[in-house]
Amino acid sequence: MPKILLVEDNEMNRDSLSRLLARRGYEVVFAEDGEEAVAMTRSAAPDLVLMDISLPKLDGYEATRILRADEATRSIPIIALTAHAMTSDREKAMTAGCTDFESKPVEFVRLLGKIQTYLG
Repeated sequence: MPKILLVEDNEMNRDSLSRLLARRGYEVVFAEDGEEAVAMTRSAAPDLVLMDISLPKLDGYEATRILRADEATRSIPIIALTAHAMTSDREKAMTAGCTDFESKPVEFVRLLGKIQTYLG
């Protein structure tokens, strides 16, 4: 069963997305801020990370940069999740090292397609 780290500080978003993912057969682990995202990626070794960008302590851009600089986590796909849907936001996420980008509110079918693409 593929493991997904869901990094989301909003409890309602986290709960609804994790239930949808679990119903599709994914094991879901959580982080609520950027520092926890880095620690959980290193310790839980997820197959993919769904990274909210607006996070406390350390934003998703910086957490992604840290994960990309670490050889142990460098190759894990990271999909940015953000309410900021401008082209510049997508470019900023990709420059930080995100593999892909999805704007909120999340269109689950499209997100699921991206997850399946990266997990094979």
